[in-house]
Amino acid sequence: MNSAKMPTIGITCYPSQGGSGVVATELGLHLSRRGCEVHFIASELPFRLRKFHENIIYHPVEMPHYPVFQHSPYTLSLATTMSEVATRCGLDIIHVHYAIPHTASAYLAQQMVGADKLKVVTTLHGTDITLVGQEPSFFPITRFLIEKSDAVTAVSSFLKDETIRVFDTGEDIQVIPNFVDARVFAPSDMSNLRQRFAPNGEKLLMHASNFRPVKNPSAVIEVFAKVQAALPARLLLVGDGPEMADVRRQIKEAGLCDQVEFLGQVDNLEEILPVADLLLLPSLHESFGLVALEAMACGVVSLVTNRGGASEFIQDGINGLLRDPEDIQGMAEAAVQVLSDPVLHAQMVDEGRRDAAAEFGASCVVKQYLELYDRLLAND
Repeated sequence: MNSAKMPTIGITCYPSQGGSGVVATELGLHLSRRGCEVHFIASELPFRLRKFHENIIYHPVEMPHYPVFQHSPYTLSLATTMSEVATRCGLDIIHVHYAIPHTASAYLAQQMVGADKLKVVTTLHGTDITLVGQEPSFFPITRFLIEKSDAVTAVSSFLKDETIRVFDTGEDIQVIPNFVDARVFAPSDMSNLRQRFAPNGEKLLMHASNFRPVKNPSAVIEVFAKVQAALPARLLLVGDGPEMADVRRQIKEAGLCDQVEFLGQVDNLEEILPVADLLLLPSLHESFGLVALEAMACGVVSLVTNRGGASEFIQDGINGLLRDPEDIQGMAEAAVQVLSDPVLHAQMVDEGRRDAAAEFGASCVVKQYLELYDRLLAND
């Protein structure tokens, strides 16, 4: 590729607030600021693109409705839109986040456009490998799509190793971690908001997720109940999802209604995260755990599952806490210890902010993606 010309990139992701959509959107924003023309191709506008951004164009995927279709064929509609955008806008690369079904659509689009004209990059984010891809009906095609991508990245070494173990393929997967923009996710004066949530100086714990079973939200409530019994504390729940009804019942049965606030879906998480003293993320597994990294950048101590990739950016007892997600007592004791010791808490905050902004800062990680694009296009 001519070094004077930045590549034209197509990006497809789920537009919801899950980690894969967040990373894909933030990547697109940073690429656009560096001079790339970025085309988002998705069923809906990703939630972090609701303002105008120079060099970013959104292309909606039109969903046909025809009586013979029991379900609208999204994968085929997406492939058609990808091929049309690639041809009309001169895409060099289509970068898809989450293998199923996005890589399938990208592969079809590449076959329509020509493999010499369009490269496919797949970024694996976690449950596309650890859950969806291991479904018997999806296993063969997931393996096929990994092998057919021109380049595959994974957000953690854990996820790369899991992909190789499960699918017996992907040895050349490149690990490019999730990242955080420390200019956006940063500590800020939250005194007014703290007065709103903790009028009597209580400690504030937070859990932010899509409330799926893998996020283990029942453990959040169990841990909080033990913490609240040991010291004055309140819990902020950010997000929504299929487990929320059970969470509400659990809170009511535990007599914690007055100590828990439901904040719902929050687009501007960076404006609420800094109010917390501790983030709880006791997932059954996390391929990375982006919200924990964002919390660290905001000056919040993160207590995270030790199953998965979080250990690649959290050093237990130094810049955060790692515990087994089934060890309710251990998590509660760790939370109480750090919340009861201002010196320890401040040390972890400082270490966490420093580490989040360094190796996992946006500029460092985006550079790795640009170098990957350069290598792919240089081989033409």
